[in-house]
Amino acid sequence: MKGDLQQLHQRSLEEFDRRVKAIGPDQWGNATPCSEWSVRDLVNHIVNEDRWTVPLMQGATIEEVGTRFDGDLLGDDPQGAWELAKKEASNAVQSEGALERTVNVSWGQIPATEYVFQLFTDHVIHAWDLARGIGADDTLDTELVEACYAQIKPREKEFAGYGVYGTPVEVGEDADKQTELLAILGRERSG
Repeated sequence: MKGDLQQLHQRSLEEFDRRVKAIGPDQWGNATPCSEWSVRDLVNHIVNEDRWTVPLMQGATIEEVGTRFDGDLLGDDPQGAWELAKKEASNAVQSEGALERTVNVSWGQIPATEYVFQLFTDHVIHAWDLARGIGADDTLDTELVEACYAQIKPREKEFAGYGVYGTPVEVGEDADKQTELLAILGRERSG
């Protein structure tokens, strides 16, 4: 599972990357399904998350990282900021022994595997959000959806309690896995 998780994380970076590369110069201010975030805000959120990955995977605490990643990390080169963050996060997760570690997060220590799963989930879900924000193809990689769904479905009440995703929505019994996954995390595929 650990090697698989590293591969899934890498593929989730690539899934998000496809959408970032599709952002037109006039689309950075577009709205996204994340009601408080524009396209730029959403990309900044993921860049922030990926910049945090390196120190946290190296054992730093929240306090040690401090405020160094607060605010706008995209500057005048949003694409370049994303490329750097993506590369750093990939290297941190792919490094030998990375998934054997413990990671310090805001609520305590968790296994690196749980932390990387959370990163993976965010990249996958926000790839969809970003696609919707720029009017790109929002179909997600089927294997990424299956892997994410398999981990989230048994924990859907836990995820709903985090308050970081939207309120779960109802879908029909004939819904595909992507639609079901999005619904658990408060997103409606239609509309």
